[in-house]
Amino acid sequence: MLVMVAARDGQSCEHRDMQDEPAQHADAEQHETAYELLQRGQALLRRRHNAQAATVLERAAALEPGRGSILEALGRAAFNAGNHARALDVFVALLEADPSSAYGHFALAQSMRKLDRPKDAVVHLRLACALEPASPLYRAALDRAIAALPESPALPESPALPESPAAE
Repeated sequence: MLVMVAARDGQSCEHRDMQDEPAQHADAEQHETAYELLQRGQALLRRRHNAQAATVLERAAALEPGRGSILEALGRAAFNAGNHARALDVFVALLEADPSSAYGHFALAQSMRKLDRPKDAVVHLRLACALEPASPLYRAALDRAIAALPESPALPESPALPESPAAE
C-alpha cells in the first residue's frame, strides 16, 4: 500500500507500507506464466536449490502438462533433490511426450538405477545410446550399468547334438 505522508517542509513524500509487500509478491507469483516459472526453476537448478526448483517447476508443469522442456527440468530437479521415484514418474511422462528423447531415456535409466531396477535401466540406456550413438556420457553410463548387473545364473550345459542323419 502506498501512503502519502507530509514531510516537515510541507512537501509530500511517499511511504510504502511493508506489510502489504508479501501479499503483492504472492499475487504476482500466482500470475506467473509457465515460461516464467521454467526460467525461475532453471535459475534455482543452476544455484543447486533443487528442492525449491522442483516446487516451482511443479507449478509450471501444472500450467503446461506434457511440455518437454518443463518435464526435463522438473525431472532433473526431483532427481537431484533425491526424490528418485518422482523423477522416474516425470521422465516417464517426458518420454510419453517425446519418445525419441535420448536424454529422457538416459535420465529415466539413472532414476531406475537409484530405485534398484538395474535391468530396466540397461534397456533405457541402450535406447539412449541408439538415439545418440556419439554420446560418450550415455555409452559410459551403459557400460557401468551392464558391469553392475548381478551375474545371471549359469545355464546348464547343453548335451552334445547327435550327428545329422544325412552325415551317415
